[in-house]
Amino acid sequence: MDTATVARFEASRDRLASIAYRLLGSAADAEDTVQDAFLRWQAADRDYVEVPEAWLTKIVTNLALDRLRSAKHRHERAVGAWMPEPLLDGDPMLGPADTVEQRESVTLAVLTLMERLSPTERAVYVLHEAFAYRHAEIAEILDLTVSASQQHLHRARARITVARTAVDIEHAAARRVVAAFLDAATSGHTDQLIALLTEDASGISDGAGGLATTLIRYTTPQRLATAARAGFTPSPAKRRLIGGAPSMYAVIANGCPALLVTLGDRVVGVAILEMRQDKIAGLRSIAAPHRLERITAAWQQREHDAPLIESW
Repeated sequence: MDTATVARFEASRDRLASIAYRLLGSAADAEDTVQDAFLRWQAADRDYVEVPEAWLTKIVTNLALDRLRSAKHRHERAVGAWMPEPLLDGDPMLGPADTVEQRESVTLAVLTLMERLSPTERAVYVLHEAFAYRHAEIAEILDLTVSASQQHLHRARARITVARTAVDIEHAAARRVVAAFLDAATSGHTDQLIALLTEDASGISDGAGGLATTLIRYTTPQRLATAARAGFTPSPAKRRLIGGAPSMYAVIANGCPALLVTLGDRVVGVAILEMRQDKIAGLRSIAAPHRLERITAAWQQREHDAPLIESW
């Protein structure tokens, strides 16, 4: 391909990656999908591609749907150990964030809820809510009728009925939220932590070191507070598991305040705090190394504020 043809694809790469990420919940899978689309673009008879952006959107969307429908992908979801991959604020893969719907569509809560949708419902929801595609355009991308696209969106919206977890939060506010959570979690007093939680707060974790074969769920504020207190109480055994004494930072990830745990320049854990009316409604704790590769790369490329805890 000539330079102009490559440049035309690269101009769409971030948008294509953000579509694939919302559909798949995995940055690694999104990157692979976009690379597959590039190979299709390379092999295409581009003289017959009237609108490259629309053509590429259709290719990436359908490649992502093929992944969602694959036996391997369904098995990974079915065994109960799947979680979305977190991304730091400012990552281009997060895509547009101008509207509430766009910000909400990339939270881990919604990415997880989208697992309840069929692949087609998921695609319609993402294209319409996050990228403002009209139903006529979605119908062309997915080979549907306009009426079918509208019905898929109606069903998707009905299943994704969660409280808003993506908020317009500045870094300073996120730091205050995360600092309060960390202070309470390390205080040794469960009541102090419960006071920060909503009455229906719950949590989910992939285990210390991301080693759990199935996700660990905390279904009440009391269980969540007990688990958080135990998890954030330092001990020699935990330091050995991590590989040293980590530092802890306040960041924004997927539109929510988050606690980032680092060892050197490597991210070893992320705890995302889902907020509702100034209280914590959900905690998602992620430690599996394969879910932290992109967030680690992003962390290594940016300057950091002072840690909340220098050496845990």
